[in-house]
Amino acid sequence: MTLRTLVFWPHLIAGALAGLVILVMTTTGTLLMFERQLIAWSDSGYRSVPPTAGASRLPISTLVASLEAAEPDVEVTAIAIAAAPEAPIAFTAGGRTLYADAYSGSVLGEGSTTTRRVMRELRNWHRWLGATGDGRAIGKALTGGATVLFAFIVASGAYLWIPRAWTSARIRMALLFKSGLRGKARDFNWHHVVGIWSCVPLFVLAVSAWPISFAWANTAIYRAFGEPVPAGRGGAAPPARERAEPGRAAGTEGARPRRAAAPRPFVVADGLDPLLARAEKQERDWRTITLRWPESAVAPVQFAIDRGDGGQPHLRSTLTLTRAGDVAAYETFASQTSGRRVRTLLRFAHTGEVAGLPGQVIAGSASAGGALLVWTGLALTFRRVRSWLSRRQRDAADATIAANESAA
Repeated sequence: MTLRTLVFWPHLIAGALAGLVILVMTTTGTLLMFERQLIAWSDSGYRSVPPTAGASRLPISTLVASLEAAEPDVEVTAIAIAAAPEAPIAFTAGGRTLYADAYSGSVLGEGSTTTRRVMRELRNWHRWLGATGDGRAIGKALTGGATVLFAFIVASGAYLWIPRAWTSARIRMALLFKSGLRGKARDFNWHHVVGIWSCVPLFVLAVSAWPISFAWANTAIYRAFGEPVPAGRGGAAPPARERAEPGRAAGTEGARPRRAAAPRPFVVADGLDPLLARAEKQERDWRTITLRWPESAVAPVQFAIDRGDGGQPHLRSTLTLTRAGDVAAYETFASQTSGRRVRTLLRFAHTGEVAGLPGQVIAGSASAGGALLVWTGLALTFRRVRSWLSRRQRDAADATIAANESAA
């Protein structure tokens, strides 16, 4: 038995076992790669209108008071301010995102609930195969196991997809789509070409999912650097998506801002503008600053400062200021422990966001390619099984005929 045969059969069996689960994950994952952009696009109709060039935004207390007047029951938990002059102010209030004009204070409307609902449903299928409640444990086990098998499928496929003979014709067949093919020849060509071009990003996507799915993988990252596992991270990654959405605090890695308990919003908002001005000076090339709502009129104020596009953790920092404007804490990506940096980078490598939009395009294309790999792989497997059954039937028929002739 050759090495290629030894690799091929486990490759085929793993694909047959996990194929349908991987198909669901790669299909939903292709859209989830661009969740941030899709939400931003759905909310793009909300814009601020500067009355004059260089006009200043209204004070935070005025903006919050205006929001409270329009939405009396609203309870603000975070405010996101973008550097672009035409960007609206985004308020996070419970599970809602509300937008207001930065210069007039008028409430523009609520962020698209449809897009967010679709993204949540896609994520539910991506992580738990659509299961809810106690069924999510089973769904998570299936998707987690599928990522392990997928990593093996991609790694073994990288060997199988390499041409046996390095001739120009074989190389072209492995690297380029060939027109005019049908049936098995077409599926074989597509399977090899997509596999060759997407094997590296697909392997990264599969392995980077392990800390999200498995407690042991998450713990191993920290222990590899001799660090204790942070509280609340002894298991796999928290359920909430570790990503900043418009109106959600950037850099929180899925943590929900704590809700203000007793004070009314406009009382707590007093004195926040000088602190915001101080935060803007901390990172002069900032693109988004998210103010996490303080718990009281004297509590320190935390600002999540983002110099990237929302999915690049190495461009985030967190600044905590006292009410007197002194720095209580300042954390950058570089100041985090090695284990935490690696864990966070793996999270955003899973969606390609760590490399910005080009990384998302590569990851999204690879995920779509993964879906095609599964489809063509299952088709090839089906044809192989059908051919094997046909041969068995022919052999049985031939044996029957031979037995009849011998008896005659």
